[in-house]
Amino acid sequence: MRQRAAQRQRRRLVRQQQRKIALGMIGRMGQTDFSDWRALAARIKGWGQALGFDAIGISESDLHAAESGLADWLAAGFHGEMDYMARHGATRARPAELVPGTLRVISARLNYQPHAADAADNLADRNRAYLSRYALGRDYHKLMRHRLQRLASRIEAEIGAYGYRVFTDSAPLLEVEIAGRAGLGWRGKHTLLLTREAGSMFFLGEICTDLPLPVDEPVAEHCGTCSRCIEVCPTRAIVAPYRLDARRCISYLTIELKGSIPVELRPLIGNRVYGCDDCQLHCPWNRHAPTTREADCAVRHGLDRATLVELFAWTQAEFERRLAGSAIRRIGYVRWLRNLAVGLGNAPTSPAVVSALAARADDPEPLVREHVGWALGRHTGG
Repeated sequence: MRQRAAQRQRRRLVRQQQRKIALGMIGRMGQTDFSDWRALAARIKGWGQALGFDAIGISESDLHAAESGLADWLAAGFHGEMDYMARHGATRARPAELVPGTLRVISARLNYQPHAADAADNLADRNRAYLSRYALGRDYHKLMRHRLQRLASRIEAEIGAYGYRVFTDSAPLLEVEIAGRAGLGWRGKHTLLLTREAGSMFFLGEICTDLPLPVDEPVAEHCGTCSRCIEVCPTRAIVAPYRLDARRCISYLTIELKGSIPVELRPLIGNRVYGCDDCQLHCPWNRHAPTTREADCAVRHGLDRATLVELFAWTQAEFERRLAGSAIRRIGYVRWLRNLAVGLGNAPTSPAVVSALAARADDPEPLVREHVGWALGRHTGG
């Protein structure tokens, strides 16, 4: 009872704050006709597309309906070592607590699928390293933040100073929930946002703002009875439709997990050394997903064709130099070698593979030594 009363009180306060800000903004712009806000929203979408975004939508800031699902997910421990998920808790569903005064969230989508070697061919060749399609180019965090800031500045040039902050996978926000409410797509059974025209291979970013813009309508779901994403997950991380156990997800294991990868999951990872796209690659809506127009998403250093052996031979200096400006660099050299060692352990036995692993059998880093030892045992029976 107390919790429901507190929620009602919070919603009342938010509505009061929204009315005050809306009145202040109307006075600042000297406009009282709601159609003016509608016209501004249309211009914002046009400016966004001119800046290179593939779609722009606008949502309310009240996401309280999503709080219980988030709380259940955290209570189940599905976030694993991602302590920041639990630390911010319900704040993720409360943009107005993250950015006081927030009335609306402008959500932006940018397609990232690059012109690259065929993903299925790469996965089928266990001597090659598979890296998630989004990470083959430059770091999307900088790209999206810079682009969102340009959009926010364009709005300011039109109406004058206003309250806002830009984010992309960099703050406690329910990005998929926001984008869904903004009409940019629907949540697929793999928990990612899906659209009929662009599948799911795109980045999301947000501008939290105090502008009382009209909101967009959510779109209908189009997953139907399809369950391909659940069936093809190598580690069965999608434990139910719309429910992901991150502790089993290869993206979590190869990117977020700082320590040892659970032994029972290593054979299931195959040659995926940074992230995993299987749930997206097998989704029918991604069959005709467009390739990106964004130059920063172009493949760098031949990462779409690289072999496990050649990447495992990189020195730390080579790792730092070649992956400068890449999202991959964020995991650091030690976890990079850890992931590659698992991939080599799953590769076909060959002199080149065994030799590459043996060369790092005495690596100074315990995490690397452990995974190299496991991989060598797979090839030598040790």
